[in-house]
Amino acid sequence: MDFNKTYKLTFIALGVSLLFVALLNISLGSIHIPFKELVYILFRNVESKESWQYIIYNFRIPKAITAMLVGSGLGVSGLLMQTLFRNPLAGPFVLGISSGASLGVACLILGSAFFGGVLGDFMLSTWSITIASSIGAFLVLSSVLIAIKKIRNTMSILIVGLMFGSISAAIINVLSYFSSAEQLQQFIFWSFGSLGNLSWNELTVFFMIILLSTILLLFIIKPLNSLLLGESYAISLGVNIKKTRYIVLITTSLMTGVITAFSGPIAFVGLAIPHLTKLIFNTSDHRILLPAVAINGAILMLVCDAIAQLPTSEHVLPINAVTSLFGAPIVIWLLVRKQKNSL
Repeated sequence: MDFNKTYKLTFIALGVSLLFVALLNISLGSIHIPFKELVYILFRNVESKESWQYIIYNFRIPKAITAMLVGSGLGVSGLLMQTLFRNPLAGPFVLGISSGASLGVACLILGSAFFGGVLGDFMLSTWSITIASSIGAFLVLSSVLIAIKKIRNTMSILIVGLMFGSISAAIINVLSYFSSAEQLQQFIFWSFGSLGNLSWNELTVFFMIILLSTILLLFIIKPLNSLLLGESYAISLGVNIKKTRYIVLITTSLMTGVITAFSGPIAFVGLAIPHLTKLIFNTSDHRILLPAVAINGAILMLVCDAIAQLPTSEHVLPINAVTSLFGAPIVIWLLVRKQKNSL
Protein backbone atom coordinates (compact mmCIF):
# COMPACT_ATOMS: atom_id res chain seq x y z
CA MET A 1 0.00 0.00 0.00
CA ASP A 2 1.48 3.37 -1.01
CA PHE A 3 2.00 6.16 1.50
CA ASN A 4 -0.53 8.53 -0.06
CA LYS A 5 -3.29 5.94 0.25
CA THR A 6 -2.23 5.19 3.82
CA TYR A 7 -2.42 8.89 4.72
CA LYS A 8 -5.87 9.20 3.10
CA LEU A 9 -7.20 6.23 5.05
CA THR A 10 -5.73 7.64 8.28
CA PHE A 11 -7.34 11.04 7.65
CA ILE A 12 -10.69 9.38 6.93
CA ALA A 13 -10.40 7.43 10.20
CA LEU A 14 -9.57 10.62 12.09
CA GLY A 15 -12.49 12.45 10.48
CA VAL A 16 -14.93 9.70 11.49
CA SER A 17 -13.43 9.68 15.00
CA LEU A 18 -13.84 13.46 15.25
CA LEU A 19 -17.51 13.25 14.26
CA PHE A 20 -18.19 10.43 16.73
CA VAL A 21 -16.40 12.16 19.61
CA ALA A 22 -18.17 15.45 18.86
CA LEU A 23 -21.57 13.75 19.02
CA LEU A 24 -20.56 11.98 22.22
CA ASN A 25 -19.43 15.27 23.73
CA ILE A 26 -22.71 17.00 22.84
CA SER A 27 -24.71 14.13 24.34
CA LEU A 28 -23.06 14.45 27.76
CA GLY A 29 -23.98 16.89 30.48
CA SER A 30 -25.72 17.34 33.82
CA ILE A 31 -29.10 16.96 32.08
CA HIS A 32 -29.54 13.58 30.39
CA ILE A 33 -30.66 13.75 26.76
CA PRO A 34 -31.11 10.37 25.00
CA PHE A 35 -28.66 9.90 22.15
CA LYS A 36 -31.52 9.04 19.80
CA GLU A 37 -33.21 12.38 20.57
CA LEU A 38 -29.90 14.18 20.01
CA VAL A 39 -29.56 12.67 16.52
CA TYR A 40 -33.16 13.58 15.70
CA ILE A 41 -32.65 17.20 16.82
CA LEU A 42 -29.35 17.62 14.96
CA PHE A 43 -29.93 15.74 11.70
CA ARG A 44 -33.66 15.18 11.20
CA ASN A 45 -34.98 18.48 12.58
CA VAL A 46 -37.65 16.56 14.46
CA GLU A 47 -39.68 18.45 17.05
CA SER A 48 -38.53 17.52 20.53
CA LYS A 49 -38.59 19.02 24.00
CA GLU A 50 -37.99 22.74 23.73
CA SER A 51 -35.68 22.67 26.75
CA TRP A 52 -33.52 19.96 25.12
CA GLN A 53 -33.24 21.96 21.89
CA TYR A 54 -32.27 25.09 23.83
CA ILE A 55 -29.56 23.23 25.80
CA ILE A 56 -28.11 21.60 22.68
CA TYR A 57 -28.05 24.67 20.44
CA ASN A 58 -27.09 27.30 23.03
CA PHE A 59 -24.76 25.41 25.36
CA ARG A 60 -23.50 22.05 24.16
CA ILE A 61 -22.81 22.78 20.48
CA PRO A 62 -20.94 26.06 21.23
CA LYS A 63 -18.93 24.22 23.89
CA ALA A 64 -18.02 21.41 21.47
CA ILE A 65 -17.00 23.93 18.79
CA THR A 66 -14.92 25.80 21.36
CA ALA A 67 -13.18 22.57 22.34
CA MET A 68 -12.34 21.84 18.69
CA LEU A 69 -10.99 25.35 18.07
CA VAL A 70 -8.92 25.28 21.27
CA GLY A 71 -7.48 21.83 20.59
CA SER A 72 -6.70 22.59 16.94
CA GLY A 73 -5.18 26.00 17.69
CA LEU A 74 -2.97 24.78 20.53
CA GLY A 75 -1.84 21.73 18.55
CA VAL A 76 -0.86 23.78 15.50
CA SER A 77 0.83 26.43 17.65
CA GLY A 78 2.86 23.76 19.43
CA LEU A 79 3.97 22.25 16.11
CA LEU A 80 5.06 25.68 14.84
CA MET A 81 7.10 26.39 17.96
CA GLN A 82 8.79 22.98 17.90
CA THR A 83 9.69 23.46 14.24
CA LEU A 84 10.92 27.03 14.60
CA PHE A 85 13.09 26.34 17.66
CA ARG A 86 13.86 22.73 16.68
CA ASN A 87 13.10 21.83 20.27
CA PRO A 88 10.67 18.99 21.14
CA LEU A 89 9.91 20.64 24.49
CA ALA A 90 8.76 23.92 22.94
CA GLY A 91 5.05 24.66 23.26
CA PRO A 92 2.63 27.43 22.30
CA PHE A 93 3.25 29.32 25.56
CA VAL A 94 7.06 29.63 25.32
CA LEU A 95 6.83 33.20 24.01
CA GLY A 96 5.17 34.35 27.24
CA ILE A 97 1.89 35.16 25.46
CA SER A 98 -0.19 33.12 27.90
CA SER A 99 1.55 34.76 30.86
CA GLY A 100 0.84 38.18 29.36
CA ALA A 101 -2.83 37.28 28.93
CA SER A 102 -2.94 36.06 32.54
CA LEU A 103 -1.35 39.32 33.65
CA GLY A 104 -4.07 41.31 31.88
CA VAL A 105 -6.80 39.33 33.62
CA ALA A 106 -5.01 39.61 36.98
CA CYS A 107 -4.84 43.40 36.62
CA LEU A 108 -8.54 43.55 35.74
CA ILE A 109 -9.70 41.39 38.64
CA LEU A 110 -7.53 43.24 41.15
CA GLY A 111 -8.54 46.62 39.72
CA SER A 112 -12.23 45.76 40.00
CA ALA A 113 -11.98 46.27 43.75
CA PHE A 114 -11.70 50.04 43.19
CA PHE A 115 -14.93 50.20 41.21
CA GLY A 116 -18.40 49.42 42.44
CA GLY A 117 -21.91 48.97 41.15
CA VAL A 118 -22.54 48.69 37.42
CA LEU A 119 -18.96 49.60 36.44
CA GLY A 120 -17.55 46.87 38.62
CA ASP A 121 -19.96 44.31 37.13
CA PHE A 122 -19.01 45.41 33.60
CA MET A 123 -15.30 45.08 34.31
CA LEU A 124 -15.78 41.46 35.30
CA SER A 125 -18.03 40.54 32.37
CA THR A 126 -16.94 37.94 29.81
CA TRP A 127 -16.04 40.54 27.19
CA SER A 128 -14.03 42.70 29.61
CA ILE A 129 -11.98 39.70 30.76
CA THR A 130 -11.44 38.71 27.12
CA ILE A 131 -10.32 42.23 26.20
CA ALA A 132 -7.99 42.47 29.22
CA SER A 133 -6.47 39.10 28.36
CA SER A 134 -6.00 40.13 24.72
CA ILE A 135 -4.32 43.41 25.71
CA GLY A 136 -1.92 41.59 28.03
CA ALA A 137 -1.05 39.06 25.31
CA PHE A 138 -0.58 41.84 22.73
CA LEU A 139 1.74 43.84 24.99
CA VAL A 140 3.98 40.82 25.59
CA LEU A 141 3.95 39.98 21.87
CA SER A 142 4.91 43.57 20.98
CA SER A 143 7.74 43.47 23.50
CA VAL A 144 9.03 40.18 22.10
CA LEU A 145 8.87 41.45 18.48
CA ILE A 146 10.72 44.64 19.42
CA ALA A 147 13.38 42.65 21.25
CA ILE A 148 14.02 40.21 18.40
CA LYS A 149 14.66 42.97 15.86
CA LYS A 150 18.26 42.96 17.05
CA ILE A 151 18.42 39.20 17.61
CA ARG A 152 19.30 36.81 14.82
CA ASN A 153 19.68 33.64 16.85
CA THR A 154 16.42 31.69 17.07
CA MET A 155 17.30 30.17 20.46
CA SER A 156 17.82 33.67 21.85
CA ILE A 157 14.23 34.47 20.85
CA LEU A 158 13.11 31.48 22.91
CA ILE A 159 15.02 32.78 25.93
CA VAL A 160 13.57 36.29 25.47
CA GLY A 161 10.04 34.84 25.37
CA LEU A 162 10.67 32.82 28.52
CA MET A 163 12.02 35.90 30.31
CA PHE A 164 8.96 37.98 29.42
CA GLY A 165 6.84 35.10 30.69
CA SER A 166 8.79 35.11 33.96
CA ILE A 167 8.34 38.87 34.36
CA SER A 168 4.58 38.54 33.80
CA ALA A 169 4.37 35.67 36.28
CA ALA A 170 6.30 37.70 38.88
CA ILE A 171 3.91 40.65 38.55
CA ILE A 172 0.95 38.29 38.87
CA ASN A 173 2.44 36.92 42.09
CA VAL A 174 2.76 40.44 43.51
CA LEU A 175 -0.84 41.31 42.55
CA SER A 176 -2.06 38.04 44.05
CA TYR A 177 -0.26 38.75 47.30
CA PHE A 178 -2.15 42.04 47.77
CA SER A 179 -5.54 40.81 46.53
CA SER A 180 -8.43 39.61 48.66
CA ALA A 181 -9.38 35.96 49.01
CA GLU A 182 -12.45 36.45 46.79
CA GLN A 183 -10.44 38.09 44.01
CA LEU A 184 -7.74 35.46 44.23
CA GLN A 185 -10.33 32.70 44.03
CA GLN A 186 -11.90 34.26 40.93
CA PHE A 187 -8.52 34.51 39.20
CA ILE A 188 -7.67 30.91 40.10
CA PHE A 189 -10.99 29.71 38.66
CA TRP A 190 -10.20 31.55 35.41
CA SER A 191 -6.75 29.95 35.31
CA PHE A 192 -8.36 26.49 35.48
CA GLY A 193 -9.62 27.01 31.94
CA SER A 194 -13.18 26.69 30.68
CA LEU A 195 -14.82 25.72 27.39
CA GLY A 196 -18.46 26.37 28.19
CA ASN A 197 -18.81 30.11 28.68
CA LEU A 198 -18.97 31.39 25.09
CA SER A 199 -22.04 32.73 23.30
CA TRP A 200 -22.48 32.43 19.53
CA ASN A 201 -21.26 36.04 19.07
CA GLU A 202 -18.08 35.40 21.05
CA LEU A 203 -17.60 32.10 19.24
CA THR A 204 -17.81 33.89 15.88
CA VAL A 205 -15.00 36.27 16.87
CA PHE A 206 -12.98 33.31 18.16
CA PHE A 207 -13.45 31.39 14.89
CA MET A 208 -12.54 34.36 12.67
CA ILE A 209 -9.21 34.92 14.44
CA ILE A 210 -8.33 31.21 14.24
CA LEU A 211 -9.29 31.29 10.52
CA LEU A 212 -7.07 34.33 9.91
CA SER A 213 -4.16 32.58 11.61
CA THR A 214 -4.72 29.48 9.49
CA ILE A 215 -4.67 31.53 6.29
CA LEU A 216 -1.29 33.00 7.30
CA LEU A 217 0.09 29.46 7.61
CA LEU A 218 -0.56 28.75 3.93
CA PHE A 219 2.34 31.06 3.03
CA ILE A 220 4.98 29.21 5.05
CA ILE A 221 4.34 25.47 4.68
CA LYS A 222 7.37 24.88 2.42
CA PRO A 223 9.71 27.09 4.52
CA LEU A 224 8.65 25.12 7.62
CA ASN A 225 9.82 21.88 6.00
CA SER A 226 13.15 23.53 5.14
CA LEU A 227 13.65 24.76 8.72
CA LEU A 228 13.67 21.17 9.97
CA LEU A 229 17.18 20.81 8.53
CA GLY A 230 18.44 24.07 10.02
CA GLU A 231 18.40 27.75 9.14
CA SER A 232 21.58 27.51 7.03
CA TYR A 233 20.00 24.85 4.82
CA ALA A 234 16.78 26.86 4.55
CA ILE A 235 18.71 29.98 3.49
CA SER A 236 20.53 27.97 0.81
CA LEU A 237 17.10 27.07 -0.63
CA GLY A 238 16.16 30.74 -0.81
CA VAL A 239 13.91 30.81 2.27
CA ASN A 240 13.44 34.24 3.83
CA ILE A 241 14.18 33.30 7.44
CA LYS A 242 13.19 36.66 8.91
CA LYS A 243 9.81 36.71 7.12
CA THR A 244 9.10 33.09 8.02
CA ARG A 245 10.04 33.70 11.65
CA TYR A 246 7.72 36.70 11.92
CA ILE A 247 4.78 34.84 10.36
CA VAL A 248 5.30 31.89 12.71
CA LEU A 249 5.53 34.13 15.78
CA ILE A 250 2.52 36.26 14.81
CA THR A 251 0.40 33.22 13.89
CA THR A 252 1.27 31.42 17.12
CA SER A 253 0.64 34.54 19.16
CA LEU A 254 -2.75 35.16 17.54
CA MET A 255 -3.87 31.58 18.20
CA THR A 256 -2.46 31.36 21.70
CA GLY A 257 -3.67 34.83 22.65
CA VAL A 258 -7.28 34.33 21.52
CA ILE A 259 -7.46 30.84 23.05
CA THR A 260 -6.19 32.11 26.40
CA ALA A 261 -8.50 35.12 26.21
CA PHE A 262 -11.66 33.09 25.62
CA SER A 263 -10.87 29.80 27.38
CA GLY A 264 -8.07 30.52 29.84
CA PRO A 265 -4.58 29.00 29.84
CA ILE A 266 -4.90 25.31 28.89
CA ALA A 267 -1.76 23.24 29.37
CA PHE A 268 -0.31 20.08 27.81
CA VAL A 269 -2.24 19.99 24.50
CA GLY A 270 0.13 22.15 22.46
CA LEU A 271 3.17 20.25 23.69
CA ALA A 272 1.85 16.71 23.30
CA ILE A 273 -0.35 16.70 20.20
CA PRO A 274 2.52 17.28 17.70
CA HIS A 275 4.43 14.30 19.17
CA LEU A 276 1.30 12.13 19.14
CA THR A 277 0.60 13.04 15.51
CA LYS A 278 4.15 12.31 14.39
CA LEU A 279 3.89 8.88 16.01
CA ILE A 280 0.67 8.17 14.11
CA PHE A 281 1.76 9.45 10.68
CA ASN A 282 5.51 8.83 10.94
CA THR A 283 6.34 11.91 8.86
CA SER A 284 7.76 15.42 9.33
CA ASP A 285 6.06 16.91 6.25
CA HIS A 286 4.03 19.92 7.40
CA ARG A 287 1.59 19.51 4.49
CA ILE A 288 0.42 16.39 6.32
CA LEU A 289 1.23 17.33 9.91
CA LEU A 290 -0.63 20.66 10.07
CA PRO A 291 -4.12 19.30 9.24
CA ALA A 292 -3.42 16.10 11.17
CA VAL A 293 -2.36 18.02 14.28
CA ALA A 294 -5.48 20.21 14.01
CA ILE A 295 -7.78 17.16 13.86
CA ASN A 296 -5.97 15.29 16.65
CA GLY A 297 -6.02 18.39 18.85
CA ALA A 298 -9.76 18.76 18.34
CA ILE A 299 -10.36 15.08 19.17
CA LEU A 300 -8.23 15.24 22.33
CA MET A 301 -9.97 18.35 23.65
CA LEU A 302 -13.41 16.85 22.99
CA VAL A 303 -12.42 13.67 24.85
CA CYS A 304 -10.93 15.63 27.77
CA ASP A 305 -14.04 17.82 27.95
CA ALA A 306 -16.26 14.72 27.96
CA ILE A 307 -14.23 13.33 30.87
CA ALA A 308 -14.39 16.67 32.68
CA GLN A 309 -18.20 16.64 32.43
CA LEU A 310 -18.42 13.74 34.93
CA PRO A 311 -21.50 12.39 33.05
CA THR A 312 -24.81 12.52 34.99
CA SER A 313 -23.10 14.72 37.59
CA GLU A 314 -23.65 18.43 38.23
CA HIS A 315 -19.94 18.94 38.85
CA VAL A 316 -17.38 19.75 36.15
CA LEU A 317 -13.66 19.14 36.59
CA PRO A 318 -11.16 21.87 35.57
CA ILE A 319 -10.25 21.21 31.94
CA ASN A 320 -6.60 22.05 32.70
CA ALA A 321 -6.37 19.19 35.18
CA VAL A 322 -8.03 16.71 32.82
CA THR A 323 -5.77 17.49 29.83
CA SER A 324 -2.66 16.83 31.91
CA LEU A 325 -3.81 13.95 34.12
CA PHE A 326 -5.34 11.87 31.35
CA GLY A 327 -3.29 12.98 28.37
CA ALA A 328 0.30 13.03 29.61
CA PRO A 329 0.47 9.32 30.60
CA ILE A 330 -0.80 8.32 27.15
CA VAL A 331 1.94 10.28 25.40
CA ILE A 332 4.59 8.91 27.78
CA TRP A 333 3.40 5.37 27.00
CA LEU A 334 3.49 6.00 23.24
CA LEU A 335 7.01 7.46 23.39
CA VAL A 336 8.29 4.55 25.50
CA ARG A 337 6.64 2.10 23.13
CA LYS A 338 8.26 3.77 20.13
CA GLN A 339 11.66 3.67 21.82
CA LYS A 340 11.28 -0.06 22.53
CA ASN A 341 10.31 -0.75 18.91
CA SER A 342 13.38 1.10 17.65
CA LEU A 343 15.75 -1.06 19.74
